[in-house]
Amino acid sequence: MRILLIVNSFASSVTPRNIVLVHEHLAKHHDVQVVETNERGHATRFAQDAAARGLDVVVGFGGDGTLNEIATGLAGSDTALAMLPGGSTNVFVRTLGIANDPMVALTQLMAGIDRNEIERVSLGQANGRYFTFHAGIGYDAAVVEQVERRSSLKRLVGQPLFAYSALHSWFRSYDRKYPHFTLNIDGRAIPNGFFSVVLNTNPYTFVGKHPIHLSSAASLEKKLVVVTFRKMTTPLILKTLYSALRRGGLETSSGIDIATDVEHVKIEFPAPFPYQLDGDYLGDTTTIDIKHCPEALRLVRPTIDF
Repeated sequence: MRILLIVNSFASSVTPRNIVLVHEHLAKHHDVQVVETNERGHATRFAQDAAARGLDVVVGFGGDGTLNEIATGLAGSDTALAMLPGGSTNVFVRTLGIANDPMVALTQLMAGIDRNEIERVSLGQANGRYFTFHAGIGYDAAVVEQVERRSSLKRLVGQPLFAYSALHSWFRSYDRKYPHFTLNIDGRAIPNGFFSVVLNTNPYTFVGKHPIHLSSAASLEKKLVVVTFRKMTTPLILKTLYSALRRGGLETSSGIDIATDVEHVKIEFPAPFPYQLDGDYLGDTTTIDIKHCPEALRLVRPTIDF
C-alpha cells in the first residue's frame, strides 16, 4: 500500500526515536512517505494532498488536534485514516480500543490494514469543519482555551494542566450566572444553555485511565448526541462527574437536557461564546451550525485480538 505518515513532533508522546521506529515498521511491507507538521492546518493540507494523489492510507502520529486536522482533510475521499496515540489524552484512539502505547497501537492498526478492516464512519461538522469525537460549546471550550494559553507546559505537565485550567475557568474566568447561548436541535428550541457537548462518540474524554461517559447512545454508527447544561452549579457538576465516572452516563434532569439521534443543531446568541472541536480551541462566535455527516471518513479499525 501507499501510505503517508503525518507526524506532529511537538505532540507530548512523540519522540525522535519512536518516529523512526514507526517509520521502519510501516516501511517493511509498504511504500511510506513521512512528513512533519509545523503549523496549524498543516496536517489538513498534507491529508488533502494524499487524498488527491490517491494514496491508500494516511497514518497520523500526534494528538487529538492532529487527528482532527487529518480527518478534515480526508473526509469524503477514498483514502483511509489510521491514527497512532501521540498526545496527552488521545480520546478518539482509545475510544476505538487502540492501545495508548504507539508501538502496540501500530501493531493493532497494521493488522487491521492487512485484514482490510477499513470501513466508513460518520463525522460531525461544525461551521464547515469536521470533528471526530465531540464539539464543546461554552465551559469546556473556555477550559481548552486556558490550556492553549499555556501550550508550552502541555507537553511537560499533561492532564494536570487541564485540571488546573478547569478550576481556573470555573472559579475565575467563566460566567456561571447567565446563559451563553440558545440551541435549536432538529427543530426543538432549548433556551438558556451554559455548556453543551455534541458527541459523535462516547466517552467524552479520559481522566488518566478512567473514561468520562456522558451518553452511551453516542457512536460512530449512529447520529449525534447533544448534552446541554442549563445551569452551572457546583452540586450539579459534582453529581455529573459521579454519574459519568461510576454510572456510565448522564440522565436528563432539570439542569441537563440530553438529545439523541440528532441530525442538525444550531447554536446562537447575540454575545460571542467559545467553542472547540476535538480538543482544539477555535475561538468565539455568535453562531454555530452543526450537522451529522454519515459515512464521511474511511477508518482503519484496529485488530485487538491478534
